[in-house]
Amino acid sequence: MQVWLQGGPLVWVMLAIGAIGLFVFLERLFHLHRAKIRSEDFLQGLFRNLEYGHVEEGLKICDETAGPVAYLAKTAILHRDNEPDAFKRAMDNAGRSEISRMERRLVILATTAQVAPLLGLLGTVLGMIRALLVMNQQGPLVQSADLSGWLMQALVTTALGLMVAIPAYGGYNFLINKVEKIVLDMERAASEITAFLQAARMRKGVSP
Repeated sequence: MQVWLQGGPLVWVMLAIGAIGLFVFLERLFHLHRAKIRSEDFLQGLFRNLEYGHVEEGLKICDETAGPVAYLAKTAILHRDNEPDAFKRAMDNAGRSEISRMERRLVILATTAQVAPLLGLLGTVLGMIRALLVMNQQGPLVQSADLSGWLMQALVTTALGLMVAIPAYGGYNFLINKVEKIVLDMERAASEITAFLQAARMRKGVSP
């Protein structure tokens, strides 16, 4: 710990940024874990209730199931009697809303990955400038002890900046990958629920 403190005030700034990034990663990871469900099993149970006309039971299943797939299914059920264009708009709006909710605060992780190495570079530049000032002030007889503190600041800030940025960048890409997988589940589920409801309307003699 003593070594890191030689990096100066920028060390505390980078540690604070890293702590915020870690909190965001863990919070988003938990949120996306809850959002991921077995959509096939969920839809089978939902369709079974709808086939028997248990619409309220189907809505209850949607309410009790976490995640965007359940929200899309609920939206589809609530707008099942709308005209095709209105139904599609409702589904598109619901999908965009859920994607936005899943991607919330991910920009903080991306910003952390970009800002941390820049802060490290700033600390490096400041350390080197101060080391050069010491060399100019003390002339040809410069003591290594006079330079080591500033050189240590330069190295410590660079290292810490990378130590914060690399996990933040990896965590951001990891979460984005999970979001993309959930979005694919949403698209498949939306197609299935739409086809099911259209077939049900046709059976009732109502054009889709």
